[in-house]
Amino acid sequence: MGERTANKIFDRTLVRARLSNALQSDDFPDFLHRRAAEDILDRLGLILREFDRAVVIADKPDGIARQLIETGRFGDIVTARTARGHAADILCDDEALPFAENSLDCVISLLSLHHANDLPGALIQISRALKPDGLFMAALFGGTTLNELRHAWLAAESELEGTVSLRVAPFADIRDMGGLLQRAGFSLPVVDTDPVTVTYADALSAMREIKQMGLSNALAQRSTRPTTRQTLACACAAYENEFARQDGRVPATFEIFYLTGWSPHESQQQPLKPGSAKTRLADALSTKEFPLKDE
Repeated sequence: MGERTANKIFDRTLVRARLSNALQSDDFPDFLHRRAAEDILDRLGLILREFDRAVVIADKPDGIARQLIETGRFGDIVTARTARGHAADILCDDEALPFAENSLDCVISLLSLHHANDLPGALIQISRALKPDGLFMAALFGGTTLNELRHAWLAAESELEGTVSLRVAPFADIRDMGGLLQRAGFSLPVVDTDPVTVTYADALSAMREIKQMGLSNALAQRSTRPTTRQTLACACAAYENEFARQDGRVPATFEIFYLTGWSPHESQQQPLKPGSAKTRLADALSTKEFPLKDE
């Protein structure tokens, strides 16, 4: 059954197995990977730097690595994947990265870190692998990802079985991500989000594509009871009743978080100490200052 302990969120062995099977299929839906790669490249376009040695960690790393080389700003690029299925230089684990400290100028992680049991630990490893003033960029699922599916299964199990089980993974909250980057040692952290809504003909079609992506239930504490046809039908009905649009199609949300952080360096801009400003904000805005009344 793989890892099944109380302190683990994911059965990592099952995560890798399902993702490997998905990646080796001719029907693998890669549209989210392509979108995330394009967004990462757009963000890199705003950074006027060259990177001698970079690592790209992704399920399908060859495409984005090729695009990075075409920018002319990357030297040696090592491609790494966490599941079998596509060509890469190395096969690695997000939670046990094989890179030496201060050895990389840039690390890019593409739709992989959301399956880490120890996300803070994974970020710390990346931070340590970067040289001073090295760049980290990542895209990962978070927030409201698969929220519709989560509600549908909860409603179905509650109605038919009087109890509920975990079927959709919990995803990180965007309010926590900046703090995690700082805790891992990154400076100048930036976090933003891109909610992507995909529509399907019906709930079953949505569930099938989610499975084809390798995102089906791999929680360590998942229920081992087989899903009955009645429960599946009830989940599909709940999905469609609550979320169907006027045209009858149903949405599935994939919220992609984008993280950017730098390895600290003395050349980076530093925040001023509180109270050290030499110009009053009211003067800069050409307005009158109104002191607050004491309560």
